[in-house]
Formats: sequence, C-alpha cells, structure tokens
Amino acid sequence: MDILDEFDISIIKELEKDGRMAFSAIAANLKISNTMVHQRINRMIEQGVIGGIKPIIQEKKIGFDWASFTGITLNKDSDSDRIIEALKDIPEITECYYVTGSFTLYIKIVAKNHEHMRKILYEKIDNIPGIAKTDSIIELGCAFKRNISL
Repeated sequence: MDILDEFDISIIKELEKDGRMAFSAIAANLKISNTMVHQRINRMIEQGVIGGIKPIIQEKKIGFDWASFTGITLNKDSDSDRIIEALKDIPEITECYYVTGSFTLYIKIVAKNHEHMRKILYEKIDNIPGIAKTDSIIELGCAFKRNISL
C-alpha cells in the first residue's frame, strides 16, 4: 500500500505553494473538508512524510554570507554517534549526513564571514575528539533547492 494517496499529494502541493496556507483554504481549493486536511497533515507529520511546518530561513539575508560543505573523517567510525551529538551543539552546522567514500560524515556549515568559518572549523569542529580530519568546499551560491516532485 502506498503511503500517499492523491489527496495527500494534493495537500502537500498546496503547502509547497504557501506553507502558511490555512487548512480551510487548502480544503476549499481541493473541495474537501477542513477536518480531512487537518487529519491528513497530522498523519503525514506523525509518519515522518512531512518533517513539520516551519520557516525556511535564508541565511544570507540575516548575515550568514559564507557556507561550506565539509567532509569529516573519523578516527573510528564507531564513534560517529558521539561525534554527531557534539556536532549538534554547533548551531552553524545546519545539515549532517552519513556518506560513503572518503568521509564518514558530510556537513553543511553557515558562517558570517571567512573568519567565522575558520573559528567554526578550527576551534569547534577540529577540537571534537575522534575527528581525524576535515575537508571543506566553499559554497558560492545555490542554483536551486527543491522537494522531490510528487
């Protein structure tokens, strides 16, 4: 059985247009009940299909002009849970992924300027026990970012 049916997909598409759209407006657009919209959104959040409804902050608009994608090599991959918890304590790290290849983890860091980026890398990340090395690529701008098409 598929997790999403045609109503779920239609509701998600409405939310993608405007995440602040009232459930009643979604219901009116789709010609379904407000209760149905509410129940389905709650179910999709509970199932983890929708990760929540929250603002998307444009970092550059609030002074975070630098970003990097940084690969992290660990001394021991078995330390990854502890290291991830330490990375979560660094607010400038906005994403963290397990990856294959040369690195164990791949993170996205946002910073106000190059000096801020240097401090995050050298004074925060490099001081986490168990991190063997990092390798960063500076982001020059986002060409596009989107959800998977439904």
